[in-house]
Amino acid sequence: MCTYLKVVTSWESPGDGIQFRRAGPREKVYFKGEEVNACIVTCGGLCPGLNTVIREIVCGLWNQYGVRNIIGIEDGYRGFYSRNTLELNPKVVNDIHKRGGTMLGTSRGGHDTAKIVDSIQDRGINQVYIIGGDGTQRGAAAIYEEIRKRGMKVAVVGIPKTIDNDIAEAQRAISAAHTEAESTENGIGLVKLMGRYSGYIAMYATLASRDVDLCLIPEVPFYLEGEGGINEFVLKRLKENGHMVIVVAEGAGQELLGIEKNTSTRDASGNQLLHDVGLWLSAKLKEHFCATKGEGLNLKYIDPTYMIRAIPSNGSDNVYCTLLAQSGIHGAMAGYTGYTVGPINGRHAYIPIWRVTEKQNQVNIADRMWARLLSSTHQPAFIKPHKDDNEPQQRASD
Repeated sequence: MCTYLKVVTSWESPGDGIQFRRAGPREKVYFKGEEVNACIVTCGGLCPGLNTVIREIVCGLWNQYGVRNIIGIEDGYRGFYSRNTLELNPKVVNDIHKRGGTMLGTSRGGHDTAKIVDSIQDRGINQVYIIGGDGTQRGAAAIYEEIRKRGMKVAVVGIPKTIDNDIAEAQRAISAAHTEAESTENGIGLVKLMGRYSGYIAMYATLASRDVDLCLIPEVPFYLEGEGGINEFVLKRLKENGHMVIVVAEGAGQELLGIEKNTSTRDASGNQLLHDVGLWLSAKLKEHFCATKGEGLNLKYIDPTYMIRAIPSNGSDNVYCTLLAQSGIHGAMAGYTGYTVGPINGRHAYIPIWRVTEKQNQVNIADRMWARLLSSTHQPAFIKPHKDDNEPQQRASD
């Protein structure tokens, strides 16, 4: 596919920088509906909206383009070469958007590029829709490259997973933690949220809640002891309010637990294995409070991860997932390949898969959004002096 075409600016004045083709239906269609053999696969962890995307891909291909050969690959990437398939049509997928999870099943790992492309070739598939997160999209990029090397006329489309519903559900967990904390003396509600490498969910859930006193994310290293550390802040906040709420992203503070970046210990999807920072922080806070105050700390630890991931999509998620799915099928039917769908400057566009997997999208701690969070929580910036010159090691915000 051509990736550097006009999206917003005029043809006469295209402007500088990389530009992507805007998503949507095209006047000229590359594939005829009766010639299409499409497949859909979901991989990696669950999130709300997977079934909505499956439904809209099937209904869009069927009703808008007259495609009648659509199969679902069951149980993730390994389903390609274990021959697990399910025939799909609008009747089969009619009400799946009302359920959480994915009707096709999913798995981590199992990505054997050669075997997958062999299966695509053997089945005569010419459109592949791959739904999943970062690891899944890296796999999609590898499949696209192998298909390209073999000279196959197959459209490979990546559909990203959405986190909108995660933030709304995270707020419910934070609200429960706040209720628990304020109902007891020296009460702390500690909530661990998803965010292996990025603290977006934790940050936005904190801003949306306004009940959070401390938000810890992977992008901001923190420390426990000494001036400006967590222990000092927790004692201060408990003295002032009698209770507090802490939100921690699952990838925060891993260096304090002995996890090094770029470690070779990975899960089946290639993600770095993490220790439970919530349990570790709970133990450390209780230990410090007991040592300094001589009494117990009423700490309630809430990990809503799987409860958040497994719920059905809400209204806004359904709308967004519909946009992703329909944008994806329009591009495939027009003959584009090797792309994923996403918003660029407020408009959906076709983005090369390799561009969305080349680096992780992390919180910019010099940005105003993080500054707003610091203003809301009044938490430490975790600027720790050097032992020698008392200069800051890190700036959490400007």
